Amino acid sequence: MRHKASTVPVEFRDLRWAIVASQHRSLRQAAETLRIKQPTLSRRLRDLEYKLGVTLFKRTKGGTRPTIEGQEFLDDAQRIVCETEAMTDRLKSRWRGESGRLTIGVHASFSAGNFRAALLDHRHRFPDVDRRMVDGSSEHLISDLASSAIDVAFVAETTPSWSDRCLLLWSERVVVALPKSHPLTARDVVHWGELRHEALLLTQRGPGQELVKLLISKMGGSDPRRLLHHDVALDRLLTMVGTDWGVLLALEGATGAAYQGVTFREVHDAEGPTRLSFRAYWRQDNCNPSLRPFLDLLRERYPDLSADPGAG
Repeated sequence: MRHKASTVPVEFRDLRWAIVASQHRSLRQAAETLRIKQPTLSRRLRDLEYKLGVTLFKRTKGGTRPTIEGQEFLDDAQRIVCETEAMTDRLKSRWRGESGRLTIGVHASFSAGNFRAALLDHRHRFPDVDRRMVDGSSEHLISDLASSAIDVAFVAETTPSWSDRCLLLWSERVVVALPKSHPLTARDVVHWGELRHEALLLTQRGPGQELVKLLISKMGGSDPRRLLHHDVALDRLLTMVGTDWGVLLALEGATGAAYQGVTFREVHDAEGPTRLSFRAYWRQDNCNPSLRPFLDLLRERYPDLSADPGAG
């Protein structure tokens, strides 16, 4: 039986109620599932049929069943409801930071240590977030942060040029990568003065510049004798160490991977191991929803440090 169709739009709730009614074949059971009164459901279904100008259900003593036209309508309605609910779930997940993309500036290796552990924890909690890594020196990462090319940067030591948000995190010990045949491998630790005459491999990426400044300060302001600059990543430099091109200053996060012919030793001064602190830097006006849960995770993992007045 056909009616004259109404121009009143169909509500999303009516689609859901009609689908539930078709699934139960009983208005009483459908109403119980929807937690509404049966007369209310019956009236809404009749209103829907009036709007569409089509009879959707056969009402008999044996129950309520879709008509041929009604089943076609309900199949389309089911697809619309499923797609709409999936879209809504995706938007909610995106707003909660449970999906989307997070671009992270990386200043040092994370084959071991706290940064690696934090990333693994974040991946476990938020598997649908697409994490993108950007490698670079502290200067380049802060520049990328200022231009919104990245969401957050992890940088060793303070960055005075940054006036926005930052969070004090962990510290890492300074190590030196030595060829296995090097005499200093016989020592349990290496002291700064023993590196004075070494050929020091250096890259513009990562914390190389900070480590050289640290070396100069530990040697009383005198420049190292031999700095060998190479525009390559850390793994290439460590491979070069293994073939006796020179030695390399790094942080303990780099010690998680094994390189042929390479031995790591801590670098000490008179007071013991030398450490560099890491901070996370970000823009306060960053609107990426994926950033907030990531920062919350860092504060949760390092509560004593994140409460420091200098954390920003």
